[in-house]
Amino acid sequence: MTVEIVGYADPKETGSTGGTFFQALRRLVFGNPLDNSQHEESLLPKILALPIFASDAISSVAYATQQIVLALCAAGLWQSMSGGIYTQYTMLISGMIVALLAIVASSYWQTIYAYPNGGGSYIVSKTNLGRIPGLIAAAALLIDYVLTVSVSIASGVQNLRDVPLFQFMHVREHLVAYCVGFIALLTLANLRGLKESGALFALPTYIFVFMCYCMLALGLFGPMFGWHFHLEYVNQGMPVNTQTTMQTVGLVVMLRAFANGCSAMTGTEAVSNGVPAFKEPKSKNASLTLFMMATILGSVFMGISWLAMNFHVVYWELNGNTAPAVIDQISGAVFGKTGTFSFAYVITQIFTALILVLAANTSFAGFPRLASILARDGFMPRQLSSLGDKLVFNNGIIVLGILSAVLIVLKNGSVDALIPLYAVGVFLAFTLSQAGMVRHWFECKETGWRWRAALNGIGSLATFLVLLDITFEKFADGAWFVIVLVILLVLGFLKIAKHYADVSRQLRLQNEYSPSIMKNTVLVLAQGVNIGTMRTLEYARSLATECVAVHVELDPDQTANFKKQWETLVPDVSLAILKSPFRSLLAPILHYLDVVHEEKPHHRITIVIGEFVPTKFWHTLLHGNTGLLLKLALLNRRDVVVANVRYYLEKS
Repeated sequence: MTVEIVGYADPKETGSTGGTFFQALRRLVFGNPLDNSQHEESLLPKILALPIFASDAISSVAYATQQIVLALCAAGLWQSMSGGIYTQYTMLISGMIVALLAIVASSYWQTIYAYPNGGGSYIVSKTNLGRIPGLIAAAALLIDYVLTVSVSIASGVQNLRDVPLFQFMHVREHLVAYCVGFIALLTLANLRGLKESGALFALPTYIFVFMCYCMLALGLFGPMFGWHFHLEYVNQGMPVNTQTTMQTVGLVVMLRAFANGCSAMTGTEAVSNGVPAFKEPKSKNASLTLFMMATILGSVFMGISWLAMNFHVVYWELNGNTAPAVIDQISGAVFGKTGTFSFAYVITQIFTALILVLAANTSFAGFPRLASILARDGFMPRQLSSLGDKLVFNNGIIVLGILSAVLIVLKNGSVDALIPLYAVGVFLAFTLSQAGMVRHWFECKETGWRWRAALNGIGSLATFLVLLDITFEKFADGAWFVIVLVILLVLGFLKIAKHYADVSRQLRLQNEYSPSIMKNTVLVLAQGVNIGTMRTLEYARSLATECVAVHVELDPDQTANFKKQWETLVPDVSLAILKSPFRSLLAPILHYLDVVHEEKPHHRITIVIGEFVPTKFWHTLLHGNTGLLLKLALLNRRDVVVANVRYYLEKS
């Protein structure tokens, strides 16, 4: 036996003209394809990995403090500013979240080194706790990735809504349209490749961080140098119909605000899940990226909370209307919305909106990769494991874009309507992942395994307690739906796995394969006598010495003429004329196939369809699609093979 290996030449290099228009369009949208040998070139250095994998976590400072303030203001604590309870609660809760961030980041630091090929919650949970916990973690993360895109995009657009410079864009009136448009742009950018999208997103991320630190520095030290704050841009009250009497200060109010603020933690595991996308040394680069992310997130988050309290910021939501975003109020107070430094306010808001939009890129990096791993393990459609032209998982990127756009439309682009669905999934995944790492250290017993297991154990316990708090506080607002969806997804994963196992069992070769003797009946669809029909007959004769032409009588007046032409030109091929009193083409053919099957029960039927191909794509619209309709009708027909014979028309 001879085995021949044939190389592939890119049509762009060989000058091939086949499919030129579509190839040019594809390259315009996706860029030039990368071959497998260029995989290393597509990997990420730390400077690009940070905006791709950490932009979600970093950007959450734009709405995490806002969500804490929303819960405390709804409880009426904004009225107690003189007593300092509002400030104390906000700073205490922010400090607790930063402490939790430090614990989780430290835990994932260990995961990166323990699982250098990608230590996402699914891999760690499945390896150490079993298949079902792994699938629960995977389902929770997939949901959270979709929510991350929706929340980030909606929050980004919200931050443009009240900027005077953009009033002409009518963002408030067309909120959903802007959100969907940004999702489409992100989807396209990611289809062009991870490295290209990282280069595109790096600048906005770093400018946002720089502007935040400038704002914090001026907020802290500006008064020492005579810097004037513009408190007229700070909302310090609530509408009359939203005012409430102050609730009892206690654990319930704190837990509700803490649950809201934990939205700052989403995206923390993305670095651990994306280790394979880093340049060598992968684990070292990933761990340093995780450290930079946690440092930036913790410091900016605490700073934003402090400035919000220092300026007595109040935030409310009523019937879809809200006060200006908290970061909008703070940057307006620090820089002023008019005057000498108003440009800094505009820059801050533009890049806040940009990083929130680009924060969705963390999900565009994580969702397709996780979906590909699940597909490789047989729990999701295999198509999700295929790499596209730019060595990214195209199908997963497209699925994420569609799902997040649908969610934006369903929730009318409201951040406050989306937040209650948020964070349940990610803290469920955190808990399972850290519990899995505890089991990992007890199994491997590497140097220092005891303190490592203790650290992961503390992380698992902390995230579990937070999970209970978030589930309790947000259950009625939508957390119940996330829990139900996790259960449904896990059941779906198991159903898909069962199907693939069944297919594998049925296709598996048992011992030696003994070929059966194939008996074939060939039918040729002949609706006219022309050169295309003759070419179709030539192909049919190559399959079998005897074949039968099938003609469906749609116009009885033309049948006699057709029969006479056939007997004159093709006397050696039998002709079956099928009556069709209701002028249907498909029904008589399907009925005739039933008759042939009854007469020849052990034969495989091949039906050969001739079709001509016009020179221009729009000419196709001027002709019927008989062949396509028949192929669709016979798609699941047992023991029927459909063959198309194309006749290419020449240019006139």
